[in-house]
Amino acid sequence: MSPARGFPRSEYRDRTARAQAMMAEAGLDALLLTTEPEVRYFTGFLTRFWESPTRPWFVIVPAQGDPVAVIPSIGAALMGQTWVQDIRCWRAPDYTDDGIGLLAAALCEFSGLNGAIGVPSGLETHVRMPLDSWNRLPALLGGRRLTGDAGITRNLRMVKSAAEIERIADSCGVADRAFARVGEIAAPGVPLSTVFRRFQMLCLDEGADAVPYLAGAAAQGGYSDVISPASDRALAPGDVLMLDTGLMRDGYFCDFDRNFAVAHVAQDVAKAHARLIDATQAAFDIARPGALASDLFHAMDRIVTGGAGGSDAGRLGHGLGMQLTEPPSLIPQDMTVLQPGMVLTLEPGIDLGQGRILVHEENVVIEAEGARWLSQPRGREMEIV
Repeated sequence: MSPARGFPRSEYRDRTARAQAMMAEAGLDALLLTTEPEVRYFTGFLTRFWESPTRPWFVIVPAQGDPVAVIPSIGAALMGQTWVQDIRCWRAPDYTDDGIGLLAAALCEFSGLNGAIGVPSGLETHVRMPLDSWNRLPALLGGRRLTGDAGITRNLRMVKSAAEIERIADSCGVADRAFARVGEIAAPGVPLSTVFRRFQMLCLDEGADAVPYLAGAAAQGGYSDVISPASDRALAPGDVLMLDTGLMRDGYFCDFDRNFAVAHVAQDVAKAHARLIDATQAAFDIARPGALASDLFHAMDRIVTGGAGGSDAGRLGHGLGMQLTEPPSLIPQDMTVLQPGMVLTLEPGIDLGQGRILVHEENVVIEAEGARWLSQPRGREMEIV
């Protein structure tokens, strides 16, 4: 049974309290948040309206008290359904002052004359407002400084609550059920583009709210990349069909793929697939609190390349949650210490030669005693359709 939609207010109060404790240690008067996942993390404001680039949206987390929303008036009614009470609006778009004056006034209210305002600024972050608006903001703040957020939002979001993990597991369950039905839609002669469309229909039929990401490939004896949109080429015997889905349910993603042999599987492909499963299992076996993100990389890399240091894909997995990809990255340089509550993808790839590769991906959560599968792990034998 799927969990109830949304979170209780206690979830958001806890997130805010933890952020404020970290802000005190970092000497920050406020956090300024401008992107969808960060706004939603602290408020619960869930909408697909972010697909429109026209309007900026802002949330301030003050050193004390509840978050403050500074948003276009078109979003006031929906924001009013969240736990946020202080909602300040303007009619957008405004070609003269698209919310920056209102935002600056609020930031001045919640920070001292020489205060520091933290903005997420590390890897995998961005500022979602026009550059002209960003350049105007410092002059409106007086002596207050815009600075980095000391990694606060990154560190908070990397460790999921039990309620967040439940939702990611629910998304994984939807994808597992959809993958179990691929035999209904894939067969020799079916165009790959048709498989893509029908697979998204399966995901929706099994309970996905949306399928923002679907990539894959189908080619003889392997494929050349893992991010392509579908072509109209028909599946043929000897193809390897790969589908990689990032579907969303109640605001949280799953992200894993499955490989299928069309009609029959070649011996080299079968062996490569088995090695991918072995690599995934090796990382799973050591994924526990205290291990490093880089440890998981090396465990998989020893099996798929003999320890050569990976491939052009760059990493062998990543964090997962409100976004399809989140920190940390499973690369040799990432020394993030794993903690209970971290949700990760394990994504080894193997080179088959002649420009062909295979990639396999699973989703896991780190718990006190080790890892737990969130996606249903694949066996060593490749499924035939």
